[in-house]
Amino acid sequence: LSTATFASLGSCRGSGGSTVTADTETSMQEIKEIHELKDQIQDVEAKYLQSLKEVKDSLVEMEEKYRKAMVSNAQLDNEKTNLMYQIDSLKDSLMELEEFLAETRRESEDKSKLLEREKHAYSTLQFQLNELKETLKQSEELLTEIRQLQLKQDGLVREVSDLQETIDWKNKKIGALERQKEYSDAIRNERDVLRDEVVQLKDILKVLKCILSTNLWVCFSEIRLRKLVDERENLLEQVKSLKEQIEQKKTGQDQYIQLDGSNPERGVIENGTDADIMDMQRDANRLIGDLKFKLVKSEQEATALEQNVIRLEGQVTRYKSASENAEKVEDELKTEKRKLQRELRSAMDKIEELEASNSHLTKRLEKMKASRGVAASP
Repeated sequence: LSTATFASLGSCRGSGGSTVTADTETSMQEIKEIHELKDQIQDVEAKYLQSLKEVKDSLVEMEEKYRKAMVSNAQLDNEKTNLMYQIDSLKDSLMELEEFLAETRRESEDKSKLLEREKHAYSTLQFQLNELKETLKQSEELLTEIRQLQLKQDGLVREVSDLQETIDWKNKKIGALERQKEYSDAIRNERDVLRDEVVQLKDILKVLKCILSTNLWVCFSEIRLRKLVDERENLLEQVKSLKEQIEQKKTGQDQYIQLDGSNPERGVIENGTDADIMDMQRDANRLIGDLKFKLVKSEQEATALEQNVIRLEGQVTRYKSASENAEKVEDELKTEKRKLQRELRSAMDKIEELEASNSHLTKRLEKMKASRGVAASP
């Protein structure tokens, strides 16, 4: 610009002096304008440099912010990766716990069903136990009946005493027969028969005394050991023999009367003796029949009572065993129920802990997302 101005000035000098003044003014104006332009240019350059410096400072600041943002993004990415890994791990743990909870619930349902079945079995055993109590009550009633039978034995005592009196009476008769040595051989045979009968009656008396003096069951066993059936058969045989002897005696008496009809006193004695013997025979037959009936009846009652006692003892043993088994099953079920309740409480505690941890991690992730959004917004 200055070169052009000087060139214009040189050209103006060559043109002539007339125009020097006008050119000079023009040149002065141009120089002034040039100085103004220079000032403006300097101002513009200063402003440009100032703005360039500000831009550079701003660029450095932005680069620093960008670097920090990149570092923050890298950290957030790392934290995000870690959190995603933790979330995946927690999801896996949660799935495992859900599976464990489902399995525990299934086991709990199975145990509940088993418990219901065992409760049903327990109710059944309880019912059987009640039946056992009823059976025991019946046993007590049977024992009461046995005591009543013992009271009947007291009646047998009185009958035995009557039998003893009869035996004493027969002994007296036998003594009277022994004092009559002039009797015939038939009378002696009858005396021997009566002696045998007295011995047998004494044996029967001993048996009855045993029944009255010892325990009922021991007496029954002793009666069986002594073969009451054989004794009963022996009694029947004795009855038959007595009948035969009576017939023989009648025949012998007829013969004796025919041989010794001249002695009327002897006939009177023998007739009196025959009447006594017939009375004794009838009494003996009556006593033997009563004893046979009582022995048969006692044996039947003893057999029935033994069968009832054996049956009741078997039922008592069976019901006691069932009751003990029911108590054991009930204890096992209670133990299993307590164990299942502990396992269920432990599983619920673990689930609550995992839910709390999951909620905490979810809140933390939301906070990190919010902070990352705030950092990325400028």
